[in-house]
Amino acid sequence: MHRLLIAILVCFQAYLGFSQTEYTHDVYFNTDEYVVPKTEENRLLLFISKLQDIEIESIAIYGFCDDVGADTYNMKLSQQRADAIKTIFSNNEISESLITNVDGKGEILLKIVDEKDVLKIRGLNRKVEIIVTEKLPEPEVKEVVAEVKKKTVPQKIKGHLEVGDKIIFENILFKTGYSTVTPPSKKILQNIAQALVERDDIYFTIQGHVCCTKYTRDAIDKKTKKRNLSVARAKYVYDYFAKKGVDKKRMRYLGLRRKFPLGGDPKYDRRVEILITYVGNNESQ
Repeated sequence: MHRLLIAILVCFQAYLGFSQTEYTHDVYFNTDEYVVPKTEENRLLLFISKLQDIEIESIAIYGFCDDVGADTYNMKLSQQRADAIKTIFSNNEISESLITNVDGKGEILLKIVDEKDVLKIRGLNRKVEIIVTEKLPEPEVKEVVAEVKKKTVPQKIKGHLEVGDKIIFENILFKTGYSTVTPPSKKILQNIAQALVERDDIYFTIQGHVCCTKYTRDAIDKKTKKRNLSVARAKYVYDYFAKKGVDKKRMRYLGLRRKFPLGGDPKYDRRVEILITYVGNNESQ
């Protein structure tokens, strides 16, 4: 007991030693506008793409205006700018639950350094500030726990299956906003394809999903700029299986947008699963 307490204290001290990392980005707007200019949207999308490997604790979005115009007008406009940025985050599979602040702060008073710089300074004040805070790693307390081994996806495919069964491709994770899987997922997908080649008595539908969009909408595929990311993910897996030898007649693919979130970490909603639609008589036992 004494040793366990010491271990916990050591881990807690190590946890306190970590400092949270913040990633910041500014988006600039044209005068009297809250529509994000195309060049600024492209810069923002690049920033979002760099967040895909980060465990996010929170996102704060603050809108600002220059000092021209009435206070009430500037407050409303700054809020509209902040809301516009929040929408772009949502459309690119960033969970709204991570966005803790979306606030319009009104105008930034002009600080004149040089009379020639007035227009430039005002341009820099028409902006939204984004602050992304990275989640601290969980303190590690080592315990000896009996491991309960779950069946892998290939094992489930080779086992008993019935029409209507659904198999989630666990550990097949997609890059945020893209239909391609992360590098560690490729090997797992290859093993699933091999199991499906061997289990040639089943027919199935590949179902693609996205996370974090509003009103069960589909997300935007950053590569094609089309709002059909769930379909693109399902087709990516379909094409991969076909390339690995799975008969196309046994498969179809379908995008289900964000109709069926799992309710946990948003990254697990960026997923693909298969629905068994036919089982023949050669089922493995």
